[in-house]
Amino acid sequence: MANVCQYCSKKIPINKVFCSKECKESFFQMIAINLPKPFLKRLYFFCNDQEREEEIKQFAERHQWSEPLVREKIQQLNSEYFR
Repeated sequence: MANVCQYCSKKIPINKVFCSKECKESFFQMIAINLPKPFLKRLYFFCNDQEREEEIKQFAERHQWSEPLVREKIQQLNSEYFR
């Protein structure tokens, strides 16, 4: 019987929860990332593409989070809030 990784959904043995240490770290960092709704609104309604990229980069650096994870979280919340 197989289980799936909580982060990437790969098949793994039933006695594990994550397939790798990177998946485990990414999963818990993704939970820790909090993006205020006004920040998301500003990104998508008041910034052009270039400004949006710069804001995301600065936000990730300011909070010492992985930029790809911040982008993933932004897309996830954008689809949840505004679509």
